[in-house]
Amino acid sequence: MRELRIHGRGGQGSVTAAELIATAAFKSKVYSQAFPAFGVERRGAPVQAFVRFDDKKIRLRSQIYEPDYIIVQDSTLIKDVDVFSGLKEGGIAIINTEKDLEAGLPEGVKIIKIDATSIALEVLGLPIENTTLMGAFAAATGEIEMAAIEEALKERFPLPLAEKNIAAAKKAYEIVKGGSA
Repeated sequence: MRELRIHGRGGQGSVTAAELIATAAFKSKVYSQAFPAFGVERRGAPVQAFVRFDDKKIRLRSQIYEPDYIIVQDSTLIKDVDVFSGLKEGGIAIINTEKDLEAGLPEGVKIIKIDATSIALEVLGLPIENTTLMGAFAAATGEIEMAAIEEALKERFPLPLAEKNIAAAKKAYEIVKGGSA
């Protein structure tokens, strides 16, 4: 089983991203599970969402404490929350940032930095980077196929909005695949 933990702030679409990633994984013929962890948080407060992937049915229902992957939607969370907690050695951390983050990063983990906010602003016209980070995740991990992301987005959003989100995800996918993230 492989596990993903998404760190974001309320209102950034972390829960939606987890649901869409799980849907895309299922469309890629993998069992998947997505769920949030939040209480009375409000817009802007730290939130987490989780996704599990496996080739067999998933019966585990606990939070994810030792993920293989993390997505950090807001790099300011790094100083406020231990986003790297439990991240397995050899794991992948995808961080939405244009800044240099060398200090305080864990060893033995692949760090992928991508300016998903700029991509979202350019393509969507809004700083909502959850679907952009889905493309980066697909490219970095191979857990989900880009075609499956497209299907999931078309199911979730009306066509014009789905097409914009697909374009943002594809742009991030190409940047990560090309190694310039």
